[in-house]
Amino acid sequence: MSVSGLLAIGLGAAAVLLPAPYVVESPGPTFNTIGTVNEDPLISVEGRETYPTSGKLDLTTVFVAGGPGQQISIFDAFRAWADPAQTVTPRELVYPPETSQAEIEEQNAAAMTSSQEAAVAAALGHLDIPYEETLSVVGFAPESVSEGILREGDVLTEVDGDAVQSLQPLRDALNEAAGDAVDITVLRDGEEVVESAQPRKGDTGDYQLGIFLMSEFQFPFDVDIALNNVGGPSAGMMFALGIVDKLTEGELTGGRHFAGTGTIESSGTVGPIGGIRQKLVGARESGAEVFLAPADNCGEVVGHVPEGLQVVRVETLADAVSAVEALGAGNDDGAQLPSCEG
Repeated sequence: MSVSGLLAIGLGAAAVLLPAPYVVESPGPTFNTIGTVNEDPLISVEGRETYPTSGKLDLTTVFVAGGPGQQISIFDAFRAWADPAQTVTPRELVYPPETSQAEIEEQNAAAMTSSQEAAVAAALGHLDIPYEETLSVVGFAPESVSEGILREGDVLTEVDGDAVQSLQPLRDALNEAAGDAVDITVLRDGEEVVESAQPRKGDTGDYQLGIFLMSEFQFPFDVDIALNNVGGPSAGMMFALGIVDKLTEGELTGGRHFAGTGTIESSGTVGPIGGIRQKLVGARESGAEVFLAPADNCGEVVGHVPEGLQVVRVETLADAVSAVEALGAGNDDGAQLPSCEG
């Protein structure tokens, strides 16, 4: 019996210590986009006048444990299941098989760089400051309607004669065609070429060419975002808000503490992100009063808002600026602003 008991204890200990095939998401730190990191401005602008800011516009993060090279124990998983601020997800639903930690870090770094550029473009577009954007083809989706017609490296300039230097005009032109073939003008090897393709309706309801695009920007001045060890595209909206505040006379926040999340496109469209529940908790723990949430995340927000935190639903950068401006000026208690509950 003694031997059996020792074996049982040993097997139980091994089960607790063995790696568990799960990923745990928990609230991560927040960073004030109009503040400093290691005594340096998180956002700095050269070549354009900037203005004093106050309050906070926090971007929120999620700490992820259990990914490739960061395995957790079953004890860690049980502890996370018992904590409403954490989420436990099977690893295969988060990371493709055989993905390495280095690949994840590379993807996150690329997404962060892209989101920063899109944030600058969105902020300048909101402020009516001209800049240049080009869209180039970098790949094709499976069963793409454009493969064999367009080529990698093609720079899109027009669809049916309408300029498409950014994603939103491209979407508008394809949706307007409603599935009919469109003439696509591209720059290829320095020459203008016109090709024809028939867009196909995607899962989102938009008509698509089945191509992967990369945006390249030329800005009239330099904007530097100094934030290391944070990856992914979800800080885009808050970067854009910080840039708008720095380039706009007057203090947008009125000294209040805001937080938020959301991807951003150069057109100003705000997109959904992962880990919204953890970000709500992290925002409140950092002292935020108001949280700006992407409209497409509202289903995950309802019923999970920490006490004392007001959530405002936003679809565009203009929505976010208007909400911060209204609440910061003290002209609105927020009751009339859109929320995730109505």
